[in-house]
Amino acid sequence: MDVYRMAGHLIRRLHQHSTQAFSTRMQALGLDLTPVQFAAMSAIAATPGIDQARVAAEIGYDRATIGGVIDRLEHKGTIARTVSRLDRRAREVRLTEKGEALLEATRPVVIALQAEILAGLSETERAIFLDLAGKAIGLTVDQSPASAT
Repeated sequence: MDVYRMAGHLIRRLHQHSTQAFSTRMQALGLDLTPVQFAAMSAIAATPGIDQARVAAEIGYDRATIGGVIDRLEHKGTIARTVSRLDRRAREVRLTEKGEALLEATRPVVIALQAEILAGLSETERAIFLDLAGKAIGLTVDQSPASAT
């Protein structure tokens, strides 16, 4: 089978392209922010006080390693973490003022970046691609965290 007709290979290549484009844009802004950190901050903004495990679930990230992402965001001063009043084992997270400002400043850049990531596709093809990619991972528009905001 031709590797260029394998879904896994093409998804990996598209992920590399997406990550590189994101990193280039953030570096141009003088920011140290990764795609996963941006996604985590977006999930936290959508549900202030969300616990770390739920952040991981919302962004499709590994629960075992989300703590490191949260640690880095806390170290940067963009989120605050507190022990949950309902479950002392859980840690709730909220954006700080600095985090809100960072998310507000980067969101338009990241939105504009989406067209760059899929530059080889027409608008109609992009919509179809997004629908099919979501379907492939079992996500519908109604289930996406973005539909809640």
